[in-house]
Amino acid sequence: MHTAREQVTGLLGRLAIGSRFENIELVQIVLAEIVEGLGFDSDTAHWIEVAVREAVANAIKHGNRLDVEKKVEIAVSVDQGNLTIEVRDQGQGFELVELGDPLDPTNLMKPSGRGILYMRRFMDQVDYRRGEPQGTVLTLRKRVPPGAATI
Repeated sequence: MHTAREQVTGLLGRLAIGSRFENIELVQIVLAEIVEGLGFDSDTAHWIEVAVREAVANAIKHGNRLDVEKKVEIAVSVDQGNLTIEVRDQGQGFELVELGDPLDPTNLMKPSGRGILYMRRFMDQVDYRRGEPQGTVLTLRKRVPPGAATI
């Protein structure tokens, strides 16, 4: 256990789940513990959890195409004052430019397409890259509050 004066850096947790939506709950439980320990207020913690839930759901559905043999890997770390959550799938990957704008009037009634919008709204930084040898790696970052408690 760290004291409030210590600076927590490095890997805080790593999790690999099968591509099943019910596994998102496990990710949420682990993430909630970490986010609370870092001192985020309850509203910010909620929105971080929403962003990560969307990222993991996208990795399961769009990345791994619900293939239960494929894993979604989640790594949570803190470095240089940022909480970083990396979500990696084992699918074929995608091009961000191919996604439609969910705020475009022609897309407003579509049942999907808002996850990335939510992630961008709720996090400070969202990056995508192709994984090696395949898949997509999504990196979400949120600035840790100054003077926050530590885990």
